[in-house]
Amino acid sequence: MQPYKALDYLDLESEFSQDERMVRDTVRAWVGDRFLPVVTEHYEAGTFPHHLTPELAELGVFGPNLPEEYGCAGLNNVAYGLICQELERGDSGLRSYVSVQGSLVMYPIFAWGSDEQKKHWLPKLAAGKAIGAFGLTEPDFGSNPGGMASRAKKDGDSWILNGRKMWITNGTIADVSVVWARAEDGIRGFLVEKGMPGFTAPEQKHKWSLRASVTSELVLEDVRVKEATHMLPKAKGLKCPLGCLTQARYGIAWGALGAALACFDEALSYSKSRIVFDKPLASYQIPQKKLADMATQLTLGQLMALRM
Repeated sequence: MQPYKALDYLDLESEFSQDERMVRDTVRAWVGDRFLPVVTEHYEAGTFPHHLTPELAELGVFGPNLPEEYGCAGLNNVAYGLICQELERGDSGLRSYVSVQGSLVMYPIFAWGSDEQKKHWLPKLAAGKAIGAFGLTEPDFGSNPGGMASRAKKDGDSWILNGRKMWITNGTIADVSVVWARAEDGIRGFLVEKGMPGFTAPEQKHKWSLRASVTSELVLEDVRVKEATHMLPKAKGLKCPLGCLTQARYGIAWGALGAALACFDEALSYSKSRIVFDKPLASYQIPQKKLADMATQLTLGQLMALRM
């Protein structure tokens, strides 16, 4: 598919390397060919097209900026941003699915996990053979994660987890969830696997947005996890989950641009086809100004995202 040349007023295309453009165009073509034809059906049903997960893995979009030794693509952050832009041009739920897998699950395992945890989980997650979730937000603590009520208590060679997490993307379908809880020595990170006794993930339905995305609660009732295998040994303190959010928000910035670009493209197309007083809507100055303002803000946003 061709780049959106109408928006490239400042020759942004020249700022991307050949590899970055190739990654973007590959994902763009996949979104157009494979995702857009089915997204309306899933949006209406409030479901995610899980059958496309192997194709997403083949594209290399899960943890794309992590090292190749773990089965990841080893791309730079600009390429990662462009991937998020193109995914969210299709749907915000699609980008969320991929962002959680890479930035909020694979990244903390890579950054704070043991060598054994990295070798066990990262290749599976990169290949889409395991799906992950990130448990930080709680019913009473969203913007203030430092006040979290979930608790972790040491018990011999294990930890006992209790608490509830809310608005968790992928929670119901996740094979493993990175769960943050408060211990005596601070906030710690744990890997909680699907099916562990005391762990449930009921889906939250009837959303008005992000409908093509699975959103869940995570309920932990005396969930016992082994310290050696299910605790992230280097994850200690609020800076760790916030570091994950920093990784994710970089991709979200690019993703929001993708959604806005899709809106602009739709508005431009409609304004050319809508006839008002025997002329296209796009021929009138006020719609032209609105479209020009949109294009200007989108270009500024792309430049800021690239600068980040």
